[in-house]
Amino acid sequence: MRAIVLTEFGEPEVLRVTDVPVPSPAADEVLVRVHATALNRADLLQRRGLYPNPFPGAYDIPGMEFAGEVVTAPASAATATPARFKPGDHVMGIVSGGGYAEYVVIPAAQAMRTPHGMSLADAAAIPEGFITAWDALVLQGGLKPGGTALVHAGASGVGTAAIQICRAMGARIIVTCSGARGGVDKVQACRDLGASLVVDYTTQDFVKEVADFTQGRGVEVVLDVIGGDYTVRNVACLALRGRIIQVGTMAGPSKDFNVASLMGKRASIIGTVLRPRPKEEKIAVSQAFAEALLPDFDAGVLKPIIDKRFTLDQIVEAHRHMEANANVGKIVVTIAA
Repeated sequence: MRAIVLTEFGEPEVLRVTDVPVPSPAADEVLVRVHATALNRADLLQRRGLYPNPFPGAYDIPGMEFAGEVVTAPASAATATPARFKPGDHVMGIVSGGGYAEYVVIPAAQAMRTPHGMSLADAAAIPEGFITAWDALVLQGGLKPGGTALVHAGASGVGTAAIQICRAMGARIIVTCSGARGGVDKVQACRDLGASLVVDYTTQDFVKEVADFTQGRGVEVVLDVIGGDYTVRNVACLALRGRIIQVGTMAGPSKDFNVASLMGKRASIIGTVLRPRPKEEKIAVSQAFAEALLPDFDAGVLKPIIDKRFTLDQIVEAHRHMEANANVGKIVVTIAA
């Protein structure tokens, strides 16, 4: 099969298409012919040798999500449960690596059906961003209808998912993003998706804007992918008993954070990642997500926001596009026609 295999680390040019064997599924796994995958910031780090696959296989193939068609599925006797999928079914899912390839294997219990009527090319943009946003805001952040969340990088794949999830559940969401970038108005894009307040971090102070919007009360949950000096400012934005869910540190560690600042607010910071979780946890969150949110995708309430599409042979250009930080939503890479 054709796949992007990392044999060295560095700039996008190290991404090259290589022929490798089709993976063999274990007794509880399905083999999927991948139609499309989507980029994540973790892919850029892996390419640079900074975020290796926590469950490495025979080949170092990036790609943390996919959508495709089941080729082989385990018999129900092998899994001791009724067979969830059969050959020909359309599925999507999160994986620790391997998405940049024509075939991938995944535990049958971890795979999710694709939304009714949605193409595989669009479904590939759902798993990583939407599961990350929902898990952070709702499962770990405890956001409820009527609550308010602050989400940084509002125009990213996670950010555009978070806006829609909050809107669908009846919560308010404040997002930060840059202004126009590469001819794209990210502020307006986030407003159009339904953000309650959009803060252009290049010209506005999000701490002041949050305080004004919430009349000094603060937000129940902060979803942060930035880190750095945002940590101190995030705490200032919290309501009593608020939670910061840290899912990334694009700006590196915080130098000025004082843990005592959490005490008066009885607040907490929760660090979380999706990729290194063991199989059992990935299965649990995937199944819970599918039960809770797939009906909203079926109804058209939720949808993946796709910025641009590339082919596997254009993977270098796809990585450059993400590094330019000009995208609104997901960058999809088509693997098969």
